[in-house]
Amino acid sequence: MQEDRNHSIEITKIKEALQANVIAGNCKTGQYVSGIYASDLMSDVLAYGKSGSILVTGLNSVQAAISAYMAEFKGIVFIRSKIPANDIRKFAEEKGLVILTTDTDMYETCVKIASIEGEIQITKDISELPKRAENITTYTFSIDGQDFASAGMVSTQIKTILKSIGYDPLIIRRVAISTYEAEMNVVMHAKRAKVTLKASDQEIYIIIADEGKGIEDIELAMQEGYSTATEEQRAMGFGAGMGLPNIRKNSDKMNIESMVNEGTRIETMFYVK
Repeated sequence: MQEDRNHSIEITKIKEALQANVIAGNCKTGQYVSGIYASDLMSDVLAYGKSGSILVTGLNSVQAAISAYMAEFKGIVFIRSKIPANDIRKFAEEKGLVILTTDTDMYETCVKIASIEGEIQITKDISELPKRAENITTYTFSIDGQDFASAGMVSTQIKTILKSIGYDPLIIRRVAISTYEAEMNVVMHAKRAKVTLKASDQEIYIIIADEGKGIEDIELAMQEGYSTATEEQRAMGFGAGMGLPNIRKNSDKMNIESMVNEGTRIETMFYVK
């Protein structure tokens, strides 16, 4: 559920309307959000959620926090009295996310937030953004398959690097979502992968080359809704069949090559305007 409105809502007012408890980011509850997105499917959050929103979810896992961060959300409301674990709290504090927990269910939570009277949000001048580096910078990372405890950490590092360089936030968001989806595919379906990031003043180029079972039918795998995820993986909020489509949607160029029982190589390009 995406709530598009012409005004913004202070997180403090959301907390009050839901009689919610603040689990993380208490000093940031004065921020404003421009929408709400309710879902337990993290690929849908990445595909359809709009930056500046707040996530309403019953998925009590660190993947919810990582997805919210990748999508440039301001925070998360955990419904039905879900209390996030320490890893979620730590990640949220490090990345500046506000975490709330409320007794209400998803429908009631969305209705209560949507009924709050909005206010005008004051945005920062773009001139405050740091200048982008002109030289090409290369970074390499590794991902281990089936390591769900660390899933999303490489994408988080890449997003942090791009923010420190000073790229446009919209480009960073697209890169982060694309890389996160690719990383989750590695964790779910491959043994390991090498990630290469090349960043310059013209483009951002990312290669993710994995060792694994490969993809039998790339055209089929690119269709929205197609998935080979297990029930356990679906319970984590992934496996909705939006991974590869999300990568294609967010990148300016995408190339994928795969050999069964050997592995998959995904190359993505993002043009810096």
